[in-house]
Amino acid sequence: MIRYGAADGIPRYESEGTKVTQKSLSGFCKARDWLVCIDSDGTAMDTMTVKHQKILGPCLIEEWNLEQWREEILARWDEINMYTSTRGIHRFQGLRRALKEIHEKYVPIEGIYCFDHWCETESTLSNATLKAAFERSGNVCLKKALHWASMVNEGVESLKIEEKQPFEGFRESLERAAGQADIAVVSSANPEAVFTEWGYYRLLDHVDVVCAQDSGSKEYCIGQLKNKGYESTHILVCGDALGDLDAAEKNQALFYPICQGREKESWGEFEEGFQRFLAGTYEGGYYEEKKERFKKNLS
Repeated sequence: MIRYGAADGIPRYESEGTKVTQKSLSGFCKARDWLVCIDSDGTAMDTMTVKHQKILGPCLIEEWNLEQWREEILARWDEINMYTSTRGIHRFQGLRRALKEIHEKYVPIEGIYCFDHWCETESTLSNATLKAAFERSGNVCLKKALHWASMVNEGVESLKIEEKQPFEGFRESLERAAGQADIAVVSSANPEAVFTEWGYYRLLDHVDVVCAQDSGSKEYCIGQLKNKGYESTHILVCGDALGDLDAAEKNQALFYPICQGREKESWGEFEEGFQRFLAGTYEGGYYEEKKERFKKNLS
């Protein structure tokens, strides 16, 4: 649940084991005919760059003792996670790609094949499932990945809340959409970060359900939400990465792109897209032009 009134004024997320106890997918019921699913980092919240450049990348360097190649590895980390077609990749899949490249180019990564296999076969990539896999195998790479993930979560929580703000225009778009559609956060970020950041800015007041890292992949979460009774064309997924588009299309849902570097403009144009969505005129030339511009922006 969310606990307000902390000494620093920041709402905190509290969990019951690893189960989300508020705004959970399992407890969510459809209230309207339309559903808007919104990614968090890089889509709603201007948090992607600061998290990767201050926390995730540097923690990779520290955990695997890669200081010797720090500059080039961090540059490649940013390419994988922010500036190319893999933007928005799940953090463990991003780590997998980075470690495989490091293993091939710089230094052997002990136990990497076990971590690679876990990323390939585990349906829910989370700290909890990673911990269970390590406890079963004792694999050193799984152990180090788990410690890296814990450092990342601690580092993200330590960032000042002023460094984690919503993009300009997002609040207004969220408030308008919430008046006519059910609202879901669908994010691969850890739930503590989502609840704390959205809670601090009172964005959760307009959200009906939160699907974070511990709920499963975005494709899975959108599918589970769809099963609540929505027609495919009554689901609009807002995201900043090709993975978001893919998750939407695999569920036959529609997609609204937030273009990297043009987030304010993207949210400024959302009202037209949302009204088309409600009117049933989203598909066609308008939608195809949006997707083409989005893909070109990441090429």
